[in-house]
Amino acid sequence: MSKSFWPGLAFLALLPLAGNAADFASATPAPRVEYWEKRLQQINAQVADRAALPQVKLLFVGDSITDFWLLHDNPWVQGQKFGGAIWEATFATPGSANYALNVGISGDRTEHVLYRLQPKAEGGLGQLDAAELAPEFIVLMIGINNTWAPEQPVNESVFAGASAVLASLQARKPKARIILQSLLPLPDADKNRDIVRPVNTRLRALAESQPGNCVVFLDLYPAFVDASGAQVGSFFNDGIHPNEAGYRVWRERLLAALDAARAIERTPGPCST
Repeated sequence: MSKSFWPGLAFLALLPLAGNAADFASATPAPRVEYWEKRLQQINAQVADRAALPQVKLLFVGDSITDFWLLHDNPWVQGQKFGGAIWEATFATPGSANYALNVGISGDRTEHVLYRLQPKAEGGLGQLDAAELAPEFIVLMIGINNTWAPEQPVNESVFAGASAVLASLQARKPKARIILQSLLPLPDADKNRDIVRPVNTRLRALAESQPGNCVVFLDLYPAFVDASGAQVGSFFNDGIHPNEAGYRVWRERLLAALDAARAIERTPGPCST
């Protein structure tokens, strides 16, 4: 061994150890459980708690954009925040007019939501089976995940899936009114022009075609674009999921929509087609 190697060894010997192996999750055996699996287990437990369900006034249904209302810090990217603080301040108080249950799951496409809503008696997960779950409003945003690895034609597929989710919600909870929300803009101008905005136009028409003020369309898209029509990047963590500022914008528009809907008398009877 050459003499020139020894100074290097001496230097390394003086460096403090970063920590014992036992201090790191990376060095501890653990089963792999995906985030969506944890959410599924959590939701299944919540909808099984029949004593707590009657307090729910709002039911949020969707994918990760809905799911991440519940997260504070981004567990995958340091320094980013989602909507947890806003959710806790607005929707998490039992007994309040806007107390909510969130059944959004990251990664879900429309077909996955449909499976979760499908009654157990029909082979689904039956997440809305409990009669005790009787929300005043269902807050729905769904479909953007179907624009990746899409069926063709894309617009038809996305709209068909969102329409099917709406119909399933109406069938499961016919007394609930539905806030049907637009898709949010993407950082891809072509995709916004060719898919997102056309689908939103059709969702608006779908909501307006429903009888009895049972479905309210909430167009969030304009609040998330600038004067040129481009996505406001400062409202998003990654161009898809809102950050804390984005969830704050969403919260204000959703609360206004709820207030307006409550001020309008709807036709008596079930909200189902």
